[in-house]
Amino acid sequence: MRSSKRRALIVGATGQDGMLLGRYLTRRGYEILGTSRNSVGGLKRVRDFGLDASMSLVTMLPSDFRSVFSVIQKFRPHEVYNLAGQTSVSLSFDQPVETMESISHSNLILLEVIRLVDRCIRYYNAVSTEIFGNIENGLAASELAVLNPRSPYGVAKSSSYWLVRNYREAYGLHLSSGILSNHESEFRPTSFVIPKIVSTAAKISKSHAETLFLGNIDIQRDWGWAEDYIEAMWLMLQRPEPSDYVIGTGRTVSLKYILNRAFENFNLNWHNFVAFEPSELRPTDIQRSAIDPSKAYRDLGWRALHDVDAVVDRLSKFFESSQSTPAPPRVIEPRPWSNSSHASHVVG
Repeated sequence: MRSSKRRALIVGATGQDGMLLGRYLTRRGYEILGTSRNSVGGLKRVRDFGLDASMSLVTMLPSDFRSVFSVIQKFRPHEVYNLAGQTSVSLSFDQPVETMESISHSNLILLEVIRLVDRCIRYYNAVSTEIFGNIENGLAASELAVLNPRSPYGVAKSSSYWLVRNYREAYGLHLSSGILSNHESEFRPTSFVIPKIVSTAAKISKSHAETLFLGNIDIQRDWGWAEDYIEAMWLMLQRPEPSDYVIGTGRTVSLKYILNRAFENFNLNWHNFVAFEPSELRPTDIQRSAIDPSKAYRDLGWRALHDVDAVVDRLSKFFESSQSTPAPPRVIEPRPWSNSSHASHVVG
């Protein structure tokens, strides 16, 4: 006999947001099925991070219609959270086809399967504030802002956003997109710029000889704490009517500000350890991203509980406690710093 619990399907369950959402929904009594391209390796990742939330995992390829159809038809979820897809802005310039397929094409398949299998399913689609492009000083992007993506990743997310709007209006489905700013946690890989900065500062404080290579440190973003954003995803699907929401802290700071905060937490001066690296620059990028999340507060009663200072401080404590004995020194000749207007390797 099928369980009477509310059922949720998390597509991309082994990434940062997927694992945190699995834990969140478990605490709310959901029956959860997570999908991964490799369910065996994915389950190991979830358990390694201590996030085994009684979530079952199944192998599913989101870009394959039959794979998606089979899973949704069998599991019959009440809610579907699409968190899968290529997540690196920088990598999207090197792999634009894979980026479009994993984000836009996979989203289209999920929408079609929901339309065919069960139109009562409530669907959350992960979008990024990268869709807005550059925001002028003094302004902030709301849900009404014009889309102006500056990367294949931003283009793919813009496409997925419009597909959700089209299917919602054409078929009356309960589909919502969360337009999320950058959000971090201890489960974010150190290839992402904030964990990269904080983890390097922690290593240096433990006498590891490190040089941190970055591109343009003057870029500005809205950085938040991932667990806050997970709650916003869930709240969207509890609303009687679907809609799209910009999610963030409402505070924009520069990467230089992050450097100062992170290195000061370890009593270090970042100027002594950071060097310019041209390869960290993107062909095109966003100099300033600022958002207005007031609609989420009005409709969902949601606001971020952690600002960027709390994000850096929490990650500092995490990486400080996780550092082991010092590694052999690395001798690296820093490049001269540059005031290039190009953006650094920021992953959104």
